[in-house]
Amino acid sequence: MAADRVAEIMSAPVVTVTGDRPTGEIAETLRRHRIRAVPVVDEAGAVVGLVSEYDLMAKAGATAREVMTTAVVSVTEDTSVDDVRHLLVDRRFGRVPVLSGGRLVGIVSRSDVVALLATEWVCGSCGEPVRGERPPETCPKCLCDGERFALQEQPPGT
Repeated sequence: MAADRVAEIMSAPVVTVTGDRPTGEIAETLRRHRIRAVPVVDEAGAVVGLVSEYDLMAKAGATAREVMTTAVVSVTEDTSVDDVRHLLVDRRFGRVPVLSGGRLVGIVSRSDVVALLATEWVCGSCGEPVRGERPPETCPKCLCDGERFALQEQPPGT
């Protein structure tokens, strides 16, 4: 993967809710933003939980505080994409909040990593393909300048 750090692929800004947000409003927020979960933050903006579609369907409660998952694993902007991929696969997380100085700055989901895998750049000099959100600074094969890379459209199913 061409992207090395979470900061390069995370989604930001992040839609959040507070602990007192009614579950019906959370469901509407998820639907409107086409997301599957939302971090719950306190008054200082620190992540205190996460409410997913599953939480809304499987747990009884009227507010985010009553249905949220409180055991939230987070990463920093400098965490490697490979380490996050392991969390998403091995621990079966759907998304991981990204913190900087204890504050929420982004979120990485499975779809962010899949988008990275689906983006391929081709060197205009030697034809070397490289996957990543952005072209590399230099070609790993011929070492030419990264400005020679062109985005290669991926056929469906690859």
